[in-house]
Amino acid sequence: MSDTRPEPLNVGPIVGGNLRASDADREQVATVLTTAYAEGRLSREEHDERLDQLLVAKTFDDLIPLTRDLVITGAPIPAPSLATTAPSSDFRIDTSTASSDSDRHIAVFGGVTRTGKWRVRKNTQSLALFGGIDLDMREAIFENPVVEISGFWCFGGLEIKVPAGIEVRDQTAGVFGGTDVRDVGEHLPGAPVLVIKGLALFGGVSVRGPKPGKKQK
Repeated sequence: MSDTRPEPLNVGPIVGGNLRASDADREQVATVLTTAYAEGRLSREEHDERLDQLLVAKTFDDLIPLTRDLVITGAPIPAPSLATTAPSSDFRIDTSTASSDSDRHIAVFGGVTRTGKWRVRKNTQSLALFGGIDLDMREAIFENPVVEISGFWCFGGLEIKVPAGIEVRDQTAGVFGGTDVRDVGEHLPGAPVLVIKGLALFGGVSVRGPKPGKKQK
């Protein structure tokens, strides 16, 4: 019996659906999903659900259903810009030169600081032991629509400043410590999603967005 499934045009290379998808293929699908969300063609729940499915996708057969109703089959569509911005915020997503390696922030009896136009990788490992990590993401470039920080903070902490419109998902656990998220505001369409995972042991994680009515400094 012949295979009558449509070819995954404008999503990945035209190959067998049982072939393994690469990180670059997943990044391209993530860009399509984020663009569709920004244009109002996907609800927030649909966008989040498909991103979750994308994270576990292994083959092109797994990728195709995620964008089947978002791309035009039979005719090419313009590729969405890899660098996207929103007029009401300062966040920027650029997957064109994204690194597949995890970033590492280690502060042991010391500190780590990131500020200005630095690049936030898709995955970051964070460790603070009697030290502190200060990440200012207000001018940073996000290498993926969804970025994740996983870490362990013991007698130390992680402080993050985020731009307006970003979504923060706190998935940390606190033992004589905890996470404090303030002034993040409503998630803007197309804005990055920051996921924070880990354990705060006699330590803490603080996330601050711009206070309403105040300009970012």
